[in-house]
Amino acid sequence: MKKLALALLLVTCFAVTARSQEQPPQLLLRAAHCLSVKSFFPSTTAQELTFGYLVDVKSYPVKRVMYVITYTAPARSSGLAFAIVLTRQDDHQIFDIQNNAAFVLSKRGIHGVSFATPPLGGDWTQERLASAIERIEKQTRFTITAKDMLTIDPSVSCEAYTDPQPKPNAK
Repeated sequence: MKKLALALLLVTCFAVTARSQEQPPQLLLRAAHCLSVKSFFPSTTAQELTFGYLVDVKSYPVKRVMYVITYTAPARSSGLAFAIVLTRQDDHQIFDIQNNAAFVLSKRGIHGVSFATPPLGGDWTQERLASAIERIEKQTRFTITAKDMLTIDPSVSCEAYTDPQPKPNAK
């Protein structure tokens, strides 16, 4: 019986280790690249960041929204959350960063999330973002190196609500 328990423990440990070393999906790598080049990450000397993500096709009519979180605390108790609208134009995939917030995992918050810096858009947006963070927390996390975040993919266009807006023509 002890040998069986030990064998199950070893298999479980191997499965957890293998799962944590899983390669990040291309979609997440591209989103991390856009967040990096649009300067949404605080300055850091970290060589890698830990991410989670979720693609939502139900909350917004005719839109695919990707929620991305990156952890800012070693215990993964806080982090940054982003809402990115995914679209296609010709042969380019557009990652349009629409919102961001700083969060802390908290039993007293919405879906176990409190916002240190809330997202734009009020209660409805906070509810959507908190729900996404809660769901992401139950999924696989991925580590992405700073080098991989800077890798350029010519099929990707990055946009953000922080981009300078063109000035209307004055007449």
